[in-house]
Amino acid sequence: MDMNMRIDWNYIKLGVLLFVITGLYAFSNHRSSRKNVKEVHIEFIGDNNLYITEGMVNKLLIQKFGPLVNVPKEKLVLNTIEKVIETNEMVKSAQVYLAVNGELTSKITQRKPIGRIEGDLKCYLDDQGKRMPLSVSHSARVPLITGKVTGKSIEDVYKTLQYINKDDFLRKNVIGIHIVDVGHYQLRFRMEQFVVNLGDIVNLDVKFNNFKAFYSKADKDGTLGEYNVVSLEFNNQVVCTKI
Repeated sequence: MDMNMRIDWNYIKLGVLLFVITGLYAFSNHRSSRKNVKEVHIEFIGDNNLYITEGMVNKLLIQKFGPLVNVPKEKLVLNTIEKVIETNEMVKSAQVYLAVNGELTSKITQRKPIGRIEGDLKCYLDDQGKRMPLSVSHSARVPLITGKVTGKSIEDVYKTLQYINKDDFLRKNVIGIHIVDVGHYQLRFRMEQFVVNLGDIVNLDVKFNNFKAFYSKADKDGTLGEYNVVSLEFNNQVVCTKI
């Protein structure tokens, strides 16, 4: 027999093996695509304070898609489900996964309030500087924002709250910001009766460092209770008015 005509059985065996593997893979994919959703799982990422509950998310999905349990996998469009969840005003972002075992998981990141606006329209101010509705499920313990609420003044308050939240002392002690006017802001503190006139938001580092130095000394001297107004508005100085 001609050597060129000799059959190489090793190549044939390899070809058959690849054919079988490909067939099994296709069969497995086909069976997987025919499986239904077995369970819907809602998971909240980050803050444990729930401004939207698992029941609210499930209700939202049912209203849009009907019950998702037993729905064939191939009928699900995960991006669409994510967008529907993100229509809720308490939700910052959502990611939806479908596991091999048929579990549909929605991982939800909530919006985070950093202040509460009190006025004709009560709402939160979130950590992106946007207004966020109040929740019927949870009330956030954040500084109250009162006074002349306008677009510009809220921008300034947002920047001030960002600074406050990065400082342990200020975050624990500032309970409110009052907007006297644009560029004229007052702070309310948890333990003391005095008002802190912040003025505008220029040089916040200098103003707050000066204030903390004053507070520390007055607290050590036992004289904090003698003041009712502390002003940070004037040329890098702390000006105090006694009761």
